[in-house]
Amino acid sequence: MAAAFVGGAALGAAFGEGFAVLHDTVKDVVSKARMFKPILKRLESTLNNLAPMVNEITQLSEQLDLRKVETENLIKNMKKGEKLVRKCLKIRWWNYCFKVYYSYKLEELDKEIVRFCQVDLQVHSARNGLRTLVNVNLILQKVDSVVDRKGVPCTVRDPPDFTVGFDMPMKELKTLLLKEEVQLLLLTAPGGCGKTTLVQMLCQDDQIRGMFEDNILFVNVSKTPNVKVIVQKLLNYKDVQPNFQIQSDEDAIDQLSQLLNHLSPNPILLILDDVWPGSESLPEMFKFDLPNYKILVTSRTAFPRFKFTYHLKPLDDVDAMTLFHRSASLHDGSSYLPAEEEVKKIVRGCGGFPLVIKVIGGSLCGQHAVVWHSRLMKWSDGQFYFSSDTELLAHLQKSLEFSDDKVIIKECFMDLGSFPEDQRIPAAALIDMWAELYELDEDGIQAIANLQELTIRNLASLVMARKDASEVKSYYNEDFVTQHDILRELAMHQSSQESVGQRPRLIINISGNNLPKWWTEQKQQLINARLLSISTDELFSSSWCNIQGSKVEVLVLNFHSKNYTLPDFVEKMDKLKVLIINNFGFFHSKISNFQLLRSLPNLKRIRLEKVSISSLCKTLVPLKSLKKISLFMCNIGKAFEDCTIQVSDAFPNLTEISIDYCNDLEELPVGLCDIIHLKKISITNCHKLFALPEKIGKLVNLEVLRLRSCTDLSELPDSIKSLHKLSILDISDCLSIMKLPKHIGELCNLKELNMKGCLRLRTQFPESIMDLEQLKLVVCDEERARLWEPIKEFLTELKWRLVAIYCLDAQLRKQSDGVSGLMSTIFLPARTSSS
Repeated sequence: MAAAFVGGAALGAAFGEGFAVLHDTVKDVVSKARMFKPILKRLESTLNNLAPMVNEITQLSEQLDLRKVETENLIKNMKKGEKLVRKCLKIRWWNYCFKVYYSYKLEELDKEIVRFCQVDLQVHSARNGLRTLVNVNLILQKVDSVVDRKGVPCTVRDPPDFTVGFDMPMKELKTLLLKEEVQLLLLTAPGGCGKTTLVQMLCQDDQIRGMFEDNILFVNVSKTPNVKVIVQKLLNYKDVQPNFQIQSDEDAIDQLSQLLNHLSPNPILLILDDVWPGSESLPEMFKFDLPNYKILVTSRTAFPRFKFTYHLKPLDDVDAMTLFHRSASLHDGSSYLPAEEEVKKIVRGCGGFPLVIKVIGGSLCGQHAVVWHSRLMKWSDGQFYFSSDTELLAHLQKSLEFSDDKVIIKECFMDLGSFPEDQRIPAAALIDMWAELYELDEDGIQAIANLQELTIRNLASLVMARKDASEVKSYYNEDFVTQHDILRELAMHQSSQESVGQRPRLIINISGNNLPKWWTEQKQQLINARLLSISTDELFSSSWCNIQGSKVEVLVLNFHSKNYTLPDFVEKMDKLKVLIINNFGFFHSKISNFQLLRSLPNLKRIRLEKVSISSLCKTLVPLKSLKKISLFMCNIGKAFEDCTIQVSDAFPNLTEISIDYCNDLEELPVGLCDIIHLKKISITNCHKLFALPEKIGKLVNLEVLRLRSCTDLSELPDSIKSLHKLSILDISDCLSIMKLPKHIGELCNLKELNMKGCLRLRTQFPESIMDLEQLKLVVCDEERARLWEPIKEFLTELKWRLVAIYCLDAQLRKQSDGVSGLMSTIFLPARTSSS
């Protein structure tokens, strides 16, 4: 592609090369990012249209007289833009810090290019070149916008891949919304009708996007809205710092007014999704006298105070049948096909509610005729009219009929209610819970299988990050689960059928300081739950009442505050095996009473999210049963160093530690190297980590070492050669590593090596690498794959069982005939008798 633009003076060549790089980058993005494909296709089309202009610039540039340094600066900026775009595509949905960082970098790049044009291209013959550069700036901004929308709060998610019956409602809703006199519009329907889906489709409409562009703001309100939190989300989304600290709702509204005035006079659409009864005054608070400013509210309740209301009706019989056929896979011919009248009976019972149809259809997918007939006998014949969520929940219960060998799936479904609404549930947290509650395997394979079963039945959605070939069965730290609010309520409803004291799963949601009556009525409430979940909001500040939970094995604490105190009753939970602490607030939280854990003799797993840890070892009593510590987005500081006893004495039997997105971790604490029982160390996305201690070689039982996306890590210590039990080494996306350890060949049990994205690893491998006789799999990109070429013949002469290199580069994917995952096999098995 670049060759087409080479020629002419220095400016033409520089711009042609930069344009080509951007063009190829966008093509690469189109092939990878499926959820952004429509947008990126348009970007690709824009670049295609610009190609003739670039050719013209190449010709006109012969008339310009530019200094060499100017040309070099332009080339540098174009290359920088290409690298920034590729890095942005790796940002995860919750990585707000990196989103802001790379957005700032792209904006600086835009300014540099504009400055170049304004200062050095003030000649008539370069006018077309200036216009093209402006277009490139727009392209960079659009790509930035695409990355910004990837899973960030206040953005509208894409609608489901398959929808039916929404075309006419979308036209009617759009017509009403665009009327000049309509500033506040309510979209109402019972839960499960598809209100949010309709809004998602509306925001993808060309006319709506053309009118509001980047000023579509989406906020999920939920049951207990907090004005300060909502406004802070909007400010964060637009990268705006408040003029003063937000202390009250009045402060928040004032800051929102300033933000909207800043965005005006451009049209603005604010979407307040899922407004509950009791919060109907919230949209009124967000009204301002601004031109072209509109608010769209969705709610299960048709609030009378709203002047303009659109009622979303259930699907008609034709559309309901179409959706049911799709959900039950009746179109593929591979499962039992019931009589049409039987299908109509079931669909009539679903009441035209898309969610109910999908759930029930999914539960019948692939079932035998006996199951279909049994369900028909149990389900009522005739139309269901859902006047409240309670009736919808009662109807959805019918989808929770599992065979005896899958009863555990129902238990797992109900466990999902242990986490707050509208929050992504980390798969790793569920793996920890279920490994102890149901004795599932610790690697998480069975847990993920259960989540996939729930996904198939439309009871939850498992979102899995793209797996490299070596990670399909081992790495789930980036995977998460989402669940529709209605289904979460169903899970909680199912868990609350017995009296509080007798429930095996007790889920407590506290709004403000309003503790449940049953909790405050007795000085000491006795419970028999194995799983206890307590969620509090930003307003919680009261002291805890006592609970006698001698049978609790899993404790989940969810909160939204800067300071959090562990309940005193935790100290008495002698059977507690898993402790999960989740801070869903904006800022890291300081945890008080952490020393209570020292009295828990059976505690095996601790998972902390977004908390500040002063020390994990300020105790005189070791946690002898503790096997695993997981730290996600935590401020670690000196958590393993400022200790009253040695780390190895505090956690003598620790076998696994996972540290993810802990941005203040610069060095792996030396004390961890004395925990000789450690089998797994996972340090991922810790971008300030620059070194591993030389003493890491003391961890003679270490089997897995993951250091993925530790971008400042420059090398692996030579002592790593002593890790003779190490079977998996993952240094993928460690951008600063320039060489492998000299004696890496002494890792005599190494089976998997992931070096994908190690961009500075370009030197020849050490000679000892040919001693890795157990190596079965190497995952790398195209450039690293070429480093293996000189030794492949020697490797086959050694008759290794399997040494395969999977290249994940986009260009090799195009050559792989569409096979996902296995891109290029460079080394094939030389010996097949035992492999």
